[in-house]
Amino acid sequence: MIPLASRVSCCCVALVLAAGCRIERRPPAVGADLVLRGALVWTADQEHPLAEAVAIHDGLLVYVGDAGGVERFIGSGTEVLDLPGRMVLPGFQDSNAHPVSAGLELGECNLYDAEDVADIERIVRDYAAANPDLPWIRGNGWALPIFPAANPSRELLDRLVPDRPAFFYAADGHSAWVNTRALQLAGITGATTDPVGGRIERTPRTGEPSGTLREDAMALVASRLPPYLPEERLAAARRALQEANRFGITAITDADVGDETLEAYAELSRRGELTARVTVALALASDVDTPVAKEVERLKAIRDSHQRLPRLTVNTVKLYTDGVIEARTAALLAPYLDRPGDAGPLVYQPDDLTARVVALDREGFQVHFHAIGDRAIRVSFDAIAAARRANGGRDRRPVLAHIELFDPSDIRRFRELGAIASFQPYWAQADGYIRELTIPALGPARSRWLYPLQSVLNSGAVMAGGSDWSVSSLNPLDAIEVAITRRSARDPAGPAWIPEERATLPMMLAAYSINAAYATYHERENGSLTVGKQADLIVVDRDLFSVSSEQISESRVLLTLLDGREVWRDSTFHGVVRARP
Repeated sequence: MIPLASRVSCCCVALVLAAGCRIERRPPAVGADLVLRGALVWTADQEHPLAEAVAIHDGLLVYVGDAGGVERFIGSGTEVLDLPGRMVLPGFQDSNAHPVSAGLELGECNLYDAEDVADIERIVRDYAAANPDLPWIRGNGWALPIFPAANPSRELLDRLVPDRPAFFYAADGHSAWVNTRALQLAGITGATTDPVGGRIERTPRTGEPSGTLREDAMALVASRLPPYLPEERLAAARRALQEANRFGITAITDADVGDETLEAYAELSRRGELTARVTVALALASDVDTPVAKEVERLKAIRDSHQRLPRLTVNTVKLYTDGVIEARTAALLAPYLDRPGDAGPLVYQPDDLTARVVALDREGFQVHFHAIGDRAIRVSFDAIAAARRANGGRDRRPVLAHIELFDPSDIRRFRELGAIASFQPYWAQADGYIRELTIPALGPARSRWLYPLQSVLNSGAVMAGGSDWSVSSLNPLDAIEVAITRRSARDPAGPAWIPEERATLPMMLAAYSINAAYATYHERENGSLTVGKQADLIVVDRDLFSVSSEQISESRVLLTLLDGREVWRDSTFHGVVRARP
């Protein structure tokens, strides 16, 4: 199946029902287990994008069509859900997230909602006081723009947590904030050299560590943190998937999975407790000196031992090519304007990256790249092209995630190489990260090519949606609104940022359904509401095509079904699933 293209416009979609077009399939009629009717049904099936009713039997869709045609599927044991004014969609699919780590964070000191230093001080101080027995105070989510140069000081954290070590990941996961006790435990002083792939921020006057660590320098302290217990990871996976279900997500890619996290998913799968389909991208060894052949053999053994587990797919490997622009660790084609001569590091030199990609591709792995800067995007494409030359043609579907800054000449390479563009559309707004930490480092000409969603789609690329949760909102409806408006939901009346890159609603719904399913090789089983596919679907509280773009993020998922079974119901939803008399 070819992923849904953006050419299905709102106007074209509206004409389907207006013409009374019958868009059902007609297998032999069976008494359905569940019928949903009375809502607008958006199917993500490019041949038949709209319907009025669906019927489900044994976890599969047995009917998708108009309201009259579904009557023959209603038997004495069929439950019927009438949904006037609602909308039915395929379950959302997130092509890049970090569910287990996000689930762990939900139980720690959470700074994601902090808007200024005063908020951070209050939250950290209160958490430390409420948890006097914890050996470390650990947390997540501080926003880089809150602090000058995205560089919080250890002195501030010393005042908030004076009696024990403290460690806080930034919201983007590429920086950490630590206090003096944590630095002392790790043996980090002014004489400590920066590790390969990392940077210790320093106080300019003294050269002493400032309290902020970038990229691989974070591991100098993170390696001293108490390890999570297996039962903690298992609980975190459950929490995370429940949160995903709340936002209508029925399939998710965990984009950096180590052994402990994989075992948590595998255990839930064995117990029949996965409430979403999970694709894992196995973490490549961070040590660049690890022999490629040895690493590939390790990953093959992991893959081979985790086959045929229900709702769990293990055949993808994650590679980081660079860091992030805000911390000046993304790899650019030209230097940062505020760091003359510094264009940011690559995680792997191009020949090394290519060798790893070629070796992984040869063994049938799908490769999932973290690529932020325009140089990182280019070397990722180059590695994919080298794998094609070395290993011949196959259905490889490499994924490039985040893809923030482009040289426009590289956009065409998605289609040429069969690569998938996994955007995090929520970032396509002029927030503090963009205004204060990105545009000043790039200048206006390069900044024009930040998150060029529409240009990528116009090139013929397959675009999948993702959140990078917990870095940003897990809710696909938040991201869909930003992609369409290029504005924050907090500023709905403001100007669109780079308005020529605004997306359309059908384009974004496809990115979070059939295209994301294509990115994980599951488009034949799910991703659209098509007869014979798995009954993964959601009910939204309104018709998204009938409201303003600024109201999309206000919409709520009322019901989430996986294999036709309820995994989430909003407490305000009192729609009655009733048996036919």
